[in-house]
This record gives sequence, structure tokens and C-alpha cells, in this order.
Amino acid sequence: MSARDDILASIRQSLAGSTMTEPVPRDYRQETEHAPGSEPVIEEMIDVLEDYTAIVTRVTENGIPQAISNFLEDCTSVVVPHGLPDTWKAAAGEGRTVREDSRENGLSNYELDKIDAVVTGSRVGISLSGTIILDCEPDQGRRAITLVPDTHVIVLYEKDIYPTVPQAVAVLEQFPDRPTTWIAGPSATSDIELVRVDGVHGPRNLRVILVK
Repeated sequence: MSARDDILASIRQSLAGSTMTEPVPRDYRQETEHAPGSEPVIEEMIDVLEDYTAIVTRVTENGIPQAISNFLEDCTSVVVPHGLPDTWKAAAGEGRTVREDSRENGLSNYELDKIDAVVTGSRVGISLSGTIILDCEPDQGRRAITLVPDTHVIVLYEKDIYPTVPQAVAVLEQFPDRPTTWIAGPSATSDIELVRVDGVHGPRNLRVILVK
């Protein structure tokens, strides 16, 4: 048996011996008075992201390529998932070296470490916490490409921004087998002597393109 099998067997054994019969109460807030993608939700999302030191811009669909190019001005190399729209890939490659990554032909961590930035799509956003969630679909790619490069440019459609966590989780539950990555601002920690250190667990720079 593998370690995974051992862990799952232990969980099943514990659940089988559980005496809990009542359902877990879920009386926390499920939604707000604002609809997903509404202006108050977008404004809250921007405020929280910028408080996290992320850089945010709002564009129409036609403005996505230019926004990608602008956000990559200080980068010389970029990795893109194979399912990223072609126009986005072309914008990422304007004056930069582009490497394409897929599950079948994935770059090694050493190769990714030499690349400045990554450009991806996203699944949903949560305005209350400023969280953006990826679920490893072709336009988002493998988790590794979003954790190693120093800059992450994310394209998020405003219609996919929800006020609360339960609302976003309800969307993710439609695809329960997909692994997810939850991003709340650039990577940072203050665990050591309360000194902030950026880029410990992921990109130091988060740049978000909100699409109207």
C-alpha cells in the first residue's frame, strides 16, 4: 500500500467509528445583498487586492492582449499554459521569450525558476477576501507554473467574481475532481521575527486583469 492508501484507510476507519449523527450547522453568511459581478462586488475585490499590494486594471474583452503586454513590460521571459487563448499568448510574446507548458510536456521546476512571469486565466474570484481561484483547466495550467515564476498575471472575468466563499465553492463543486489553487495577493510571510518576506510560497508580484 502507498502512503496515500494508508492515510485514506485511516480516515475511513475514523469516520466509521464516529458517533456524530447531526449535520454540521452551516449558519454562516452564504451571500450578501450584492449580486455576483455587480459594481459593489468589483469595487470590493479591487480594494482588497490593492490592499494586498496587487496591481489591478479593468479592461473590455478587446483590451486583454494590451493589458497583458503592459503588465509584462519588465519581464524578458514568460510561461503560458497550452490552453491560453492565442491572442493572449501572442501578447505575452511581444519582445519576450515564451515557453508553453502542458501536463504532457511540462517544464521542470529548474526551468520554471529561470522564467520571469506566467500568464493564466482563472475560474472564480471572491471579493470578501480578494481571493482568485484556479482549477488547473487548460487556460490556467499546472499548479507549478503559477508557483515558481516571480510574477503572475491573471485574467479574471468580472462576472465570475462572487461576494462570499460559499458562493465560489458552489461553483467549484461543479468540478469536484479538479485540483484548485487559491491566491490571495502576492506571496508573503511574516513568520520569522515578524519581518515581511515576499515570494516565499509563490510569485512576489500579482497583476490582475479584470474583464468587464
